[in-house]
Amino acid sequence: MANTLMKYARQVFRPESSQRRTSRRRVNQWFKWLSPGLSFKRWLMVSAGGVLLVGLGTAIWARQTPIYRLGQFISDTLELITRIFPNSISGPLVIAGGLLLVLWGQTRSLDTLKEVLMPEGDEELVDRLRAHRRLNRGPRIVVLGGGTGLSTLLRGLKAYSTNITAIVTVADDGGSSGRLRREIGVLPPGDIRNCLAALADEEKLLTELFQYRFQAGDGLVGHSFGNLFLTVMSEVTGDLEQAIAASSKVLAVQGQVLPSTLSDMRLWAELSDGRRVEGESNITHANGTIVKIGSVPAHPPALPRVLQAINEADYIVMGPGSLYTSVIPNLLVPDIVKAIARRKVPRIYVCNIMTQPGETNHYTVADHIRAIDIVAGGQPLFDAVLVQKKIPSANSLINYAQEGSYPVVLDRETVMALGRRIVIANVMSEDLATGIVRHDSDRLARILLRWYGRVQGL
Repeated sequence: MANTLMKYARQVFRPESSQRRTSRRRVNQWFKWLSPGLSFKRWLMVSAGGVLLVGLGTAIWARQTPIYRLGQFISDTLELITRIFPNSISGPLVIAGGLLLVLWGQTRSLDTLKEVLMPEGDEELVDRLRAHRRLNRGPRIVVLGGGTGLSTLLRGLKAYSTNITAIVTVADDGGSSGRLRREIGVLPPGDIRNCLAALADEEKLLTELFQYRFQAGDGLVGHSFGNLFLTVMSEVTGDLEQAIAASSKVLAVQGQVLPSTLSDMRLWAELSDGRRVEGESNITHANGTIVKIGSVPAHPPALPRVLQAINEADYIVMGPGSLYTSVIPNLLVPDIVKAIARRKVPRIYVCNIMTQPGETNHYTVADHIRAIDIVAGGQPLFDAVLVQKKIPSANSLINYAQEGSYPVVLDRETVMALGRRIVIANVMSEDLATGIVRHDSDRLARILLRWYGRVQGL
């Protein structure tokens, strides 16, 4: 009998206890919505205000007059207040209170936005918004090249515009990029990696991360993290174009980076001594004079987005970079040459500061221009050439001379005979300790934008 009573009690009270626990849990969940920090209570009050207005409107529609009674109540209240406090005092006090509430609310709103948009920055939000607006209004700039020269230029240009398109060669077959190309069959990601890092918001950190090379590990030694990252993204997304687009979102890249073609493009060169050298890395090490350069396939198709960017460009910049292995490979894509030739916008070529052994031995500025004109089929692809003004220091000249490299000489009359304007400026960055000469990102970008503004009459 006792057992029966116990079973009956469990059957009666257990459902009730479970139901109570469920109800209590639901109540607790609802109260969680009222906890600070969720920004829910303010919208709850807005909803409550909406319900109040719906009820008020219904009452007015039904010929009830609560609004008039409410107005009368407010009027009586204000009259009582003005009897106690003269309107010359109460009015300004109410106005001051309202202004303080407005100022407080606006300040808190801006602080909330700043915490979200700039969690670690010391820059004022208004300065960030103004800079964002200015950069978005910047000219649509298309830059063609490869190697370190292109990433150097992009690093400076991003301070003037976010409408930047970097068109990068995919002919690289040396180093980590070459290994990935041979072993996995992907297009070389090295130059693209450098451009993505240069255009990223957190450039310094990303550059260190992308340029990190593994020092140990079976098969990893010598590979950079950025190359492996883009290779994996290519496998995941299906091709290099989609991989770059996805990576750009992850890295918050300002502008876009595009390969000139998705074809498996390989360079070849004919030298003055009759040799034919195949492969981008082999051309430089052949130590000969290049008389002709081409690619396999002979006429690779251009990426459609590349042609779109060129057709919409306000400004086209070629170089700096290795003439035959960074700049010209982009021009071996016929559609790119045709698209640039059609554009009637400012177009400029940034000439190298020093000659490059194995590519441009003893080349002058005019020789660089002729080489580009030959590849372009005689079509002038740029209107002006930017040339370094001052020569490097004696220490740097000695270091470069030991490698067979010398300053690129400006043969002014020949350049002018080729129909090009000459822009001479000091855009060089020289490391006196190592004797290495490079283009300076900030100076180069500033001179290029100044010339663009002058041509456009801005």
